[in-house]
Amino acid sequence: MRLVFECVECGGHYLPPESMVYPDGPASPLWCTACQRAQQAAGVAEDPLHARVALAAARAALARRAAEAVEPVARPDVRPSRPPLSRRARSGPGGVRSRLG
Repeated sequence: MRLVFECVECGGHYLPPESMVYPDGPASPLWCTACQRAQQAAGVAEDPLHARVALAAARAALARRAAEAVEPVARPDVRPSRPPLSRRARSGPGGVRSRLG
């Protein structure tokens, strides 16, 4: 499974390459490609602390999705060994009406 990131600037979700490297440079865990280009053009550097937090959050979400994907072991269909002890089960025609009259 791949890491899914949310852009800090535009709020869009994006999937960078697994190696976190684009052909023209490194991928950012904070910004999508459009916002990353805009931030580089504006001269804004990526904060390493924020990048590590974003990367850790994406890894935690990936681990959570992987844990949810594992299905629990299903119990076999086991029928009860005796009939239920409910009032309705005991109040059959033989138990209540022994005589019609």
